[in-house]
Amino acid sequence: MAHDEAVRIAERARLAQRVTRSAKIVLPLCLAVFCLLVAFNNLTDYGTNYLFVQHVLSMDTTFPGNALMYRAITSPILWKIAYALIIIGEGVTGVLFLAGAIRLFQLHDAPALLFNAAKAYVVAACILAFLVWFLGFMVVGGEWFAMWQSQTWNAQAAAFYFYMTVLGVLVFVSLPDAELVAPPARRRRRTDRKGAA
Repeated sequence: MAHDEAVRIAERARLAQRVTRSAKIVLPLCLAVFCLLVAFNNLTDYGTNYLFVQHVLSMDTTFPGNALMYRAITSPILWKIAYALIIIGEGVTGVLFLAGAIRLFQLHDAPALLFNAAKAYVVAACILAFLVWFLGFMVVGGEWFAMWQSQTWNAQAAAFYFYMTVLGVLVFVSLPDAELVAPPARRRRRTDRKGAA
């Protein structure tokens, strides 16, 4: 009985480990879909978000007469460069998340050393996502170009939701995974057969 209970506990522990590893694959995959979809939308509906970049950089919807207007950029060439950098950042982030999810999937049942090492793509994707959505939208857009003052062209809330999600995934995925539990072999039941004389 004690052996059978040990087998059940080991099987449950192994299942929990496999579910946790699966979650560390699915979550980056979801972020990959989001980032790639955002980049795709910006490419196929270029003009809509180009207007966003234009108004944020030109600061034309911030508070009238504010003392930060010297930071405004009114060059269409610089608007296009900034927009291109945003799209590239979103696209590369999505590719890194996708590469990380695929690599972790390939090593789902691998030894812990290999599975943990394969998280590098996901970590890199999280760092780049944080640079784009926090540094880019919150710091540069929100504070330097005073996007927070605009009632129309303000993406701080959306950026906040995403980079907080990214940070949560980064913490979860970075947690080290132990070796998968090898369940002890089940005992074979022996039946004594008595031969008839």
